[in-house]
Amino acid sequence: MHDEYDEYDEYDKTPADFWFDPLCPWAWLTSRWMLEVERVRPVEVRWHVMSLAVLNENRLDELPEEYRELLSTAWGPVRVCVAAEQKYGPQALGPLYTALGTAFHVRGEERSARTLAAALTDAGLDPELASAAESTAYDEALRASHAEGIGLVGQDVGTPVIAVPDAEGRPLGFFGPVVTPAPKGEAAGRLWDGTLLVASTPGFYEIKRTRDAEPVFD
Repeated sequence: MHDEYDEYDEYDKTPADFWFDPLCPWAWLTSRWMLEVERVRPVEVRWHVMSLAVLNENRLDELPEEYRELLSTAWGPVRVCVAAEQKYGPQALGPLYTALGTAFHVRGEERSARTLAAALTDAGLDPELASAAESTAYDEALRASHAEGIGLVGQDVGTPVIAVPDAEGRPLGFFGPVVTPAPKGEAAGRLWDGTLLVASTPGFYEIKRTRDAEPVFD
């Protein structure tokens, strides 16, 4: 399949930095939308890790028990992502995120060492990196990556965070968009255009409505 923007030189494309936690189904849907955006707009996604565990570590007592249980499994996958990035470079994060998200959200697999190793293999990476899930050796780098992303938007949001250069080349960060299912083709491009329009408007902060649908993974 020919994509309209395949022929663009990388220097002609707008970099879109995307911070994700592979545990979040809504971030997963936004990431699949961004892959569609790459097909229909001159955009290049650059992947980074953030952490719901780090974001919520000082307010666990305020959270519902079900969400606390989810967060108890959150450290392992992001540590593995950081370990892969350190060994292979940032280009490893996109394929690994796709493998992890497919396992967690599409196939509903448990967040186990076996699943992490299989995802690493699917991404063409060393499955032994799954052992990083139990190691704190990667936490400093994880926290630094998280701080870079969340620092662009503040503490009152979650994942994903996206940042693009503004007119002066400074990072313009925003949370979301939260959408289900992920738009395809030109619909994805139109959502991107609109998102950039509102995000770049001085003084603009929020559009929101109550979610009345579960994530749709298609």
